[in-house]
Amino acid sequence: MTSEIPVVGNGSTSVRSTLPEITKNIVASYALTRSTSRLDCCPLPNKEAIVHVLNDLNEILFPGYRRRDRLDTSNIEYYVGCLVDDVFETLSAQIARALCEGAISCDAFLRQRVQLGGEEITREFLRRIPELRLQLAMDVEAAIKGDPACKSTDEVVFCYPGFDAIVVYRVARVLWELGVPLIPRIMTEYAHSNTGIDIHPGAKIGDHFFIDHGTGVVIGETCEIGDWVKLYQGVTLGALSFKRDSNGDLVRNTKRHPTLEDNVVVYANATILGGDVVIGRNSTIGSSVWITESVAPNSTVLIEEPKLVTRMRH
Repeated sequence: MTSEIPVVGNGSTSVRSTLPEITKNIVASYALTRSTSRLDCCPLPNKEAIVHVLNDLNEILFPGYRRRDRLDTSNIEYYVGCLVDDVFETLSAQIARALCEGAISCDAFLRQRVQLGGEEITREFLRRIPELRLQLAMDVEAAIKGDPACKSTDEVVFCYPGFDAIVVYRVARVLWELGVPLIPRIMTEYAHSNTGIDIHPGAKIGDHFFIDHGTGVVIGETCEIGDWVKLYQGVTLGALSFKRDSNGDLVRNTKRHPTLEDNVVVYANATILGGDVVIGRNSTIGSSVWITESVAPNSTVLIEEPKLVTRMRH
């Protein structure tokens, strides 16, 4: 049995004639929802351009892994120089757009000022790449030492979604520290969509960080994480509640997420909530626990072993 296709009017010409009115109504709705319209304003950053920057940065950070084979000492400086130039042009333009966020108009003076600001910030970001590479090398080391299934550095760089999310977080964190609006969140949410791992660029994460498996991990904006910390899939480092002011609006810029000191391991699906919560160094948090109070150093927190019931089939 086939369903009949409804026909409106006298055919496609009659249907198409209604489109101008529909368009007018759509445009009229923009005036009613100005908060979600960007008309007569400075342009916002372009997501595709930012993803392009991340791809270039991946090749700068890990040369020879993704795009270009047969790199050696004779051609690497030229190759990286081209990438650096591309990143500088694209990222500085996108940062300039981000610096315009909230501006009502984009006059020549503002455009010149944000262009210079974007170039200065991008130059400082590029200067920090050697330090960033050293930090990521420590994260690779943490993966190799933290996962017995891992055979090599190449396996971490090629195959681990947790490491992919950490790379994007480390890049976004530098831009966050340099005061860039919006772009760090675009970067980490892009990684979130690809890996299922949500790391806010405002979080402070130490050296030798490792996320094993990773899907479903959430790390909130005001988290503080020490060195040699390992998280498994499904871990949430979140807020317990949100304070509101006398007008009922959310109070921002407060410590809402937990602190994990050095050498902490958090197993799958554990939830740790609250800005006052501190997980002491050398502690282990077991799977599926729910924590809203601080844990002393050198502790192990586990759920009591459930009683299992086994029934034989007849």
